[in-house]
Amino acid sequence: MAAALLAVIIFGSLEVLTVLIALVVTGGLWEYNRIVFGPGFLKEKITGLIFSLFIPCVFYLGDFQMLAACVAFMVMAVFIIFLWRVNEQTLDVLSVAKVVLGVVYVSFLTSHFILLRKLEEGIYWIILVLVIAIIGDTVALYVGKSLGKRKLIPAVSPGKTVEGTLGLIAGATFASLIYGYFFLRCIPVFHFAILGLVGGIIGQLGDLCESAIKRHYGRKDASALLPGHGGLLDRLDSLIFVAPFVYYYRVFVIG
Repeated sequence: MAAALLAVIIFGSLEVLTVLIALVVTGGLWEYNRIVFGPGFLKEKITGLIFSLFIPCVFYLGDFQMLAACVAFMVMAVFIIFLWRVNEQTLDVLSVAKVVLGVVYVSFLTSHFILLRKLEEGIYWIILVLVIAIIGDTVALYVGKSLGKRKLIPAVSPGKTVEGTLGLIAGATFASLIYGYFFLRCIPVFHFAILGLVGGIIGQLGDLCESAIKRHYGRKDASALLPGHGGLLDRLDSLIFVAPFVYYYRVFVIG
């Protein structure tokens, strides 16, 4: 799967990547809905899915006014749909928040991969996100298993340790430096130290946020879609936090 993903990133067009992101968003939102809604709530799930698929299309078109309009109409539509439930039960505003959060969390954040691809040398910036998140997670796993003693946030993720997190940050920073030196040499190398350091921390926080959602609803994995790995959200949790950070750092800081 990693080889197929790299092939799409390196050899695929922007249109192919957009389709891939739309498919990932569909699977991720399906998992999110199963976790936070459970059975039923078909109207809410369909509404969230429809607007989630609009988001990658708008990112592809690059029209931020259209994106703002999409988000505005999404919020209004979700509230209007919930009005039809007034005769059935008390209006559950929390359900409105669940739909909106799902669209923003799964679709909006993930769609930043499309914006990264549209940058100059965008392929390299997407791979940098993968390097920071995946290398960081790998180092954290080995450091945590061999040296981990102090639990990081046991109420959210019992397996994560302070030592593993420090290993993650160090591994992400070192990997980012090496990658930037060889593949994005036109940019001062200190930027990659910052990207790796902060990106590693943000990625870990993204992992913990997804774990907090699952823990609240009594789930261990988002789904069993990927045997041995859980669901799509379990693989994307850190990536979808790192991607927006890398994109906006590239746009606003590096320029």
